[in-house]
Amino acid sequence: MKATLPGAGTIGALILLGLAGCSSAPHPGAAAPVTRMSPPQPRPQPEAVSPGFAEWLAGFRARALAAGIRPAVIDAALAGVTPDPEVLERDRFQPEFRRQIWEYLDRAVSDRRVATGREMLARHGPLLAAIEARFGVDRQILLAIWGLESNFGAATGEMDVLRSLATLAHEGRRRDFAEAQLIAALRIIQDGHVPPHRLRGSWAGAMGHTQFIPTSFLEYAVDWNGDGRIDIWSDDPGDALASTANYLARFGWTPGLPWGVEVMLPAGFDLALADGETWRETPEWAAAGLRRADGTPLGALGRIALIAPAGGRGPVFAITGNFRVIRRYNNATAYALAVGHLGDRILGGGPFLAPWPRDEAALSVAETVELQERLTAAGFDTLGADGMVGPNTVRAIRAYQRARGLPPDGFPTRALLVRLQTGG
Repeated sequence: MKATLPGAGTIGALILLGLAGCSSAPHPGAAAPVTRMSPPQPRPQPEAVSPGFAEWLAGFRARALAAGIRPAVIDAALAGVTPDPEVLERDRFQPEFRRQIWEYLDRAVSDRRVATGREMLARHGPLLAAIEARFGVDRQILLAIWGLESNFGAATGEMDVLRSLATLAHEGRRRDFAEAQLIAALRIIQDGHVPPHRLRGSWAGAMGHTQFIPTSFLEYAVDWNGDGRIDIWSDDPGDALASTANYLARFGWTPGLPWGVEVMLPAGFDLALADGETWRETPEWAAAGLRRADGTPLGALGRIALIAPAGGRGPVFAITGNFRVIRRYNNATAYALAVGHLGDRILGGGPFLAPWPRDEAALSVAETVELQERLTAAGFDTLGADGMVGPNTVRAIRAYQRARGLPPDGFPTRALLVRLQTGG
């Protein structure tokens, strides 16, 4: 499985999108034909490695030895390693604008990706059925994660993971985290799973079909085909898909339980309850007037909570405990929603019924900072102004909306900013 930086549950959640109520989510590319991994390329050899990096590398070698990595493994894996400027550029990238959730979903759950997912379901049906039988994780969820993380194996990443992690450990934003991943990557090599040249992945160290980070590999990856090695990079996706199933199962996946359903709210419903944190048994919500978006009863969903990721003007969803498990793989509402919806579409489900408010342009980072500052100045503390709409900002928006007699949906809009600018 993956793990977000720092410490969520998936691997590829490393590009911040600033989606409302989300912390981060991977950036899905267009579906493409599966390609084979290119031959290893020699690391660039500059005239001299910077003294700072050489000093760090010497210190790291001592720490890796203390962690039980053999000297020969360290020396062979890191021979000629140099900082990668592209990794630092990506680590420091801060977008000026962020996408709305429907823009993310348009790409993540595109018609082409749905079609490819159905092809993969037909091609790997027996494998998926066997993995589902062993781990209890529904096959469409595994397909959806595979599709989002690497376009079903077409884009697993071609960067040198050891070099990327060494760069981030030396001067990235999360150095301790990156160093722990680098030691874990060396242990993967030491345990004989792959040689150093096959340790390829994303700029942030996510690897294979379903983009595990090294520590997650060591904790959750499994040898599905029984050949004595765990190979999540192979053309055969068995080890990767089984590892993802093991990860989800270990975090409490309930077999056969939907991730959630789109719902219809009754007139006058308190939108503050659609906070993703108010968990109640399904009959309680049904008694309050909730039904599925198509008008049918909610059904047996167990304990559920509500989310309105685009505020009161967009679709609303009842989410189950399995939605929370998906968020352990990647701690982002948008990602979990994309996984659930893509899985449903692969099995023949249709689009969401309620429209998204596509006329609502996303606030820029600077506008979001201003929104946070003005909310705090008005007495609705966002606990910081970082340009990211997280739980603290959503709570502050809800409190402001309730105090002003507005629907408390917690959704940041330009109209809300204008209201604050004018002292409303």
